[in-house]
Amino acid sequence: MSKLKVIVSGGGTGGHIFPAIAIANALKLNDDSIDILFVGAKGKMEMEKVPNAGYPIIGLPITGFQRNLSDKRNVVFPFKLLYSLIKSLFIVLKFKPNIVVGTGGYASGPLLFVASKMGIPSLIQEQNSYPGITNKLLSKITNKICVAYPGMEKFFPKEKILFSGNPIRQDLQDISKLQSQAYDHFKFDNSKTTVLVVGGSLGALTINNTMEKFAKKFPSGVQMLWQTGTSFYGQAANYESENIRVMKFISRMDLAYSLADVVISRAGASTISELCLVAKPSILVPSPNVSEDHQTKNALALKEKDAALLVKDVDSINTLIPQLQELIENKEKRVLLSKNIYKLAKLNSAQIIAQELINLTIKK
Repeated sequence: MSKLKVIVSGGGTGGHIFPAIAIANALKLNDDSIDILFVGAKGKMEMEKVPNAGYPIIGLPITGFQRNLSDKRNVVFPFKLLYSLIKSLFIVLKFKPNIVVGTGGYASGPLLFVASKMGIPSLIQEQNSYPGITNKLLSKITNKICVAYPGMEKFFPKEKILFSGNPIRQDLQDISKLQSQAYDHFKFDNSKTTVLVVGGSLGALTINNTMEKFAKKFPSGVQMLWQTGTSFYGQAANYESENIRVMKFISRMDLAYSLADVVISRAGASTISELCLVAKPSILVPSPNVSEDHQTKNALALKEKDAALLVKDVDSINTLIPQLQELIENKEKRVLLSKNIYKLAKLNSAQIIAQELINLTIKK
């Protein structure tokens, strides 16, 4: 068989980008000669993150359709969609992929639609317990659907589903041995309880506002690693101290997870998959600003198994800090949450998906 060529498409948020990169890395690990091209949306974070991971990427002018029908951006949506379909056609004709992968987000729609019409095998990977619109539509034409939660046959054709879990960053496979390095890296005291606060790749205003309130009356015996995102960093930096580290973005999440005793986070699918693998007691604050409210559904799937605590975004400013303080003081609860969340971890997800991609090309 000639060299395998794969197009990976998706993006818009880290929840779509990092699984895509993990799948590409797993393919390369299987066979370094595999030729991989990414396709994303112009102006979105994948245009930076993918090249940083060592892969080429082409941007489409596609944007999402706004649910508010009076939104002026909807006027240009049909033209951007048409242009993205035409550009996708030229990308496929030039690159000649053996298979196409979509990890969600509107960037994957035009590319996978064109590929399917040309008879090219395709696979989509759905990270959430409630799928987005793009993947719902693509499920009708794609060959295989890799999912991270059971019960997804209520959304997708049962015969196409493969329960694979969510691909995550390879550096999180074994973090237990990194603690000493982590305390040195962040200049923290290993005798104190460490709280890790992450609001997603772009930050989370509600979590940041609540943590600012916490920082003003910071308890003794506790230290906090606080990822704010870019927009809130200047404000949060005022609270930088011996016990509070403020960062726009944490590039070494392996080190951050290794020293965390409690994690406060949004409930994106990739983040939850990481928390399951690293087995960290977590308080999840689902974002209300995502389609289909899928973060709340993700968090509920853990809460129902006593694998994480859930605080609604609207309640965060009043209830998050008391819940955090209670969890800091209750070591038995932290041990229970850690034990239960690890039961939900799915190992080797990227490798499972990579092998399925290879299988699909062989079947063709």
